[in-house]
Amino acid sequence: MSLTARMVIGLTALLLVGGAALSVAALIYGRTAARDAFDRLLVGAAASIAASVSVEDGTPVVDLPVSAFELLALAPDDRVAYRVTGPGGGLLTGYADLPAGPAPERAGTVFYDAPFGTEPARYVRTSRLFAERSFSGRVEITVGQTRRARTELAWDITRRALIVLGILGGAVLIMAVVVIRTALSPLDQLARTLSARDPQDLDRLDTRVPREVAAMVEAMNGFMARLDRQLASMRTLISDSAHQLRTPVAALRAQADLAAGATDDRQRAQLVGRIHARTIGLGRLLDQMLARARVAHRADAVRRARIDLRDIALDVVESGDHTLVAPGAELRLEIGEDPVAVRGDALSLREAVSNLVANALIHGVPPVRIGTDLAKGARIWVEDQGPGIPPALRDRLGDRFLGATGSRGASSGLGLAIASEMARSFGGRLWVEDRPDAFRIGLAFPQDPA
Repeated sequence: MSLTARMVIGLTALLLVGGAALSVAALIYGRTAARDAFDRLLVGAAASIAASVSVEDGTPVVDLPVSAFELLALAPDDRVAYRVTGPGGGLLTGYADLPAGPAPERAGTVFYDAPFGTEPARYVRTSRLFAERSFSGRVEITVGQTRRARTELAWDITRRALIVLGILGGAVLIMAVVVIRTALSPLDQLARTLSARDPQDLDRLDTRVPREVAAMVEAMNGFMARLDRQLASMRTLISDSAHQLRTPVAALRAQADLAAGATDDRQRAQLVGRIHARTIGLGRLLDQMLARARVAHRADAVRRARIDLRDIALDVVESGDHTLVAPGAELRLEIGEDPVAVRGDALSLREAVSNLVANALIHGVPPVRIGTDLAKGARIWVEDQGPGIPPALRDRLGDRFLGATGSRGASSGLGLAIASEMARSFGGRLWVEDRPDAFRIGLAFPQDPA
């Protein structure tokens, strides 16, 4: 179901509920208005009859005026009844069997409902007090009228109100549909913009939308930015694989062909040794390429947690992976007692620091140390006794496949790239420092005070 349909259905339900409440209110108002209007007619008729009572020879006499019944004749389908009684309840004129209602207070007026024959009726009871020499007492006048005209007037008022409400409700609903369609038109424009885009176009959406939709557009832009980074990482991995694996694989094949055709045992042993060394280098290259792709993926996919860099340094030392890179090499641990807390991903941090350690073991001079400090933020570093990275290459620190000039052994150039990319992903940086008789390289992050 479309958003427009949902909003229209919701608004229609709201109008129906409101219309039902207003219908009840209109019915109550109609009954009240009809009752008040006809009650005034009854009061007028009773007052006219009361004014016509006079005293002759000490006896009250009623001369019914025609005007009293002309007012009640405005409801021609209703029946009218009256009764006039003197002191003691003696009937002066009218119907003797009219239902008695509550007595009025002095010269006041009281209304009550009671049947008139088989029909419901409305009565008014009033009185007139006489204090003359020949007659002293109270004359009571009761006038009643059936309720047909009242009911018809109440329903007519209600019906007219409902017609007006129906017209207004329909108009409001039509206007609401137009307003909703107009308000949602930016979503249609957004959909057309996305449909017209090239599948490879993951640039930000600059479509102008209302403030309420801007949050969704920003979320889409964030998602596309993460997707773009993931695709870029995948493209980089494919490109690097095609570029970096072609040569070593071709060399392995050539050396394997030579070994297969060698007749001299000594020559075959040399070729097998070269194949073994080349295989180790190729395996490390694959590991680093996959590690770089994994770090790039986890930077967006993994929730950041509070991590103590001392634990990372301890894990790297205890894992013993450095012994595979440089058998017999010594890796010293130097961490303090104070926590060095950051926000990041432990697996990515371990991968980056392991690459720094491997670079120091391969290209540096032992002993190699790993430690943490809070000198300029939260830092974890690796130090060796060699000259470090040549100054000419430091401006390109972190570039892919940047081999250190003069380094011994094969270098894929990915170790520093992995560390640099991971640091940037979590708001940090890769730094180097020349120390007396030593070279230090490390990662610095904003400290997490929590």
